[in-house]
Amino acid sequence: MPKIVDHEERKKRIAEAMWRVILDKGMEGATVRNIAEEAGLSLGALRHYFQNQNDLLVYAMTLVLERANSRIESVMKRDIPPKEKVIAVLLEIVPVNAETLAEMGVWFAFTAYVKHRKDIPNVPEDGIFEGTQKFIGYLHATGLLKEGLDLELEIERLYAFIDGIAMHALLDPQRLDSERVIKTIEYHINSICVE
Repeated sequence: MPKIVDHEERKKRIAEAMWRVILDKGMEGATVRNIAEEAGLSLGALRHYFQNQNDLLVYAMTLVLERANSRIESVMKRDIPPKEKVIAVLLEIVPVNAETLAEMGVWFAFTAYVKHRKDIPNVPEDGIFEGTQKFIGYLHATGLLKEGLDLELEIERLYAFIDGIAMHALLDPQRLDSERVIKTIEYHINSICVE
């Protein structure tokens, strides 16, 4: 009886292999050969799923977003107070555990790589700016933001804060460990909210 292959699972396995290669060898090491070897597949098998490296790259980036969005949707369904909900969502974006650390490392490598590439179509956006707009709007709508805040500037500040803390946690995890990241995010959100 022929072996049944779950093609979507195989594609995810290949993308995850690409992440591991990128984290280990950087984008320059993310060759089709290295990715196929890491995934335990032949080059032909890998090419069966992705026509070229750019197709795999876009798929792998999209998978990072899908996983983060899935976790965020789970948080949004929880019955917790609005401020705690915003903090919990932010903690699904920044590197506070092995999963989010790997995702952020891969995402920053992807972003730097595709910044000047015009030959890679359909590069997904991270959606963090739009997310910060929603978070500030949500806190404002629930009456939790302090009076007199400039909402547009608070959106920009939260956006810069999230990107900055993610970058520093990635580059200096000894200094900015998970506990410090969590405390810093809580401190920032508490600083713009009423008691």
